Amino acid sequence: MNEPTTSPAHDACSDDPPPRPPVEPDPDDCCGNGCDPCIFDFYEEARQHYREALAAWRERHPGVDPALPASTPEESAQRAP
Repeated sequence: MNEPTTSPAHDACSDDPPPRPPVEPDPDDCCGNGCDPCIFDFYEEARQHYREALAAWRERHPGVDPALPASTPEESAQRAP
C-alpha cells in the first residue's frame, strides 16, 4: 500500500510547528518622517523575537529542519484509521 510515512520527529512537529519569520516591510511602507519607533524598528524587534522562538523550537526538536513542511491535511487524513 502507498501509505505516507513520516518520522516521529516530523509527526511531533505537527503539534508544535516552527515559528514563522516576520514579513519584512516594503521600503515604501516607511513614511520617511523619522518616526520613533519606525515600522522598521518594529520589524527588527519581531525578527529578534523570531530568532529566540526559533532557537527554543530547535531545542525542542533537535535534528529537525524547520523548513520542512509539517504533514498536510491530506496526509493526516490518509493516516487516520
